[in-house]
Amino acid sequence: MDIPPVTSPTSVHQQQLMKKSEELEATFLSEMLAYSGLSEMQGAFGGGQGEAQFTSFLRQEQARLIVQGGGLGLAELIFKSMVRAENGKA
Repeated sequence: MDIPPVTSPTSVHQQQLMKKSEELEATFLSEMLAYSGLSEMQGAFGGGQGEAQFTSFLRQEQARLIVQGGGLGLAELIFKSMVRAENGKA
């Protein structure tokens, strides 16, 4: 599949679409990180109940930073799909 690179969104509406696309990719990555088990500490290094309560915040921030660093490319695909749908080409 040949997908041209995303140029900078020109309108305010397109910038909002891109922001929402990035948020969706970050949410997806956060869920994938949750199932990876990387954040689970056991034994003496575990943070107990406090760690369990705040792990989701850490995971969400890690996912957001992954997206800022280029992510998986899902945000671009979602953005392009939404623009095509708005233009009636979906």
